[in-house]
Amino acid sequence: MPEPSPHYIKVKDLQDVLVAMATSGGSTNVDYVALRAELLGIAAVRASLPTFVHTCRDLGQFWQFIKRKFPTYQERREYLWKQFEPLLTDLESHPQAVFQTTDAQLLTRLSHDAVQAVWQRALERRSADPEGAITSARTLLETVCKHILDDLSIAYDDTADLPKLYRLASDALNIAPSQHSEPVFKQILGGCTAVVEGLGALRNRLGDAHGGGIRRVRPLPRHAQLAVNLAGSMTSFLVATWEARKGSAANQQEP
Repeated sequence: MPEPSPHYIKVKDLQDVLVAMATSGGSTNVDYVALRAELLGIAAVRASLPTFVHTCRDLGQFWQFIKRKFPTYQERREYLWKQFEPLLTDLESHPQAVFQTTDAQLLTRLSHDAVQAVWQRALERRSADPEGAITSARTLLETVCKHILDDLSIAYDDTADLPKLYRLASDALNIAPSQHSEPVFKQILGGCTAVVEGLGALRNRLGDAHGGGIRRVRPLPRHAQLAVNLAGSMTSFLVATWEARKGSAANQQEP
């Protein structure tokens, strides 16, 4: 068996600190803060860390998160093991490599860093593969909408198109134009809705998800760049709003 990589050891140490805190409280905040800061600074690791590592800046915040999520020690252990397992497996399987997670793997844990990583990959495709980049942009936005709806326990049809998914997510996050009376907010949020609808239509017309005839319009890199930038901006806004909503809910439950 090869020696575990330094990254693996650090991630395993972080998992152990959190398991101890979630079950017996036997962890020090200094250990957690130091490990968290180090791992968030490693590009190959950061995007694959569980979302709560990104949002919980100290053990006090983590304790508030985990005690509300699961009532028993065993449930907490199993949850934490499951959350860290994909990252630890990758690091264990490739101890000498700086592994690259797939877009799907990154987005299994919705976070700002995961969205940024997938967004960057779409940007990298825009010159060599404009059609693929447009499809990736639309898929990123659709996936983020579904993750938010799943997190908020809001039902949706798996066959729903992007505009429908966005309407559900924006309603849940209170960013739908109809939920605001201030004209400037209604205008901006209405523009966001129009952007999402346009991205869905653009992907159907110019992306690589559907076959096309000989007269089909071929997108240029600048078209792909526009689509990817719009999708990235919208997904970042959605995730930031979702994270703020979760933080507000947690604060309201403080004893």
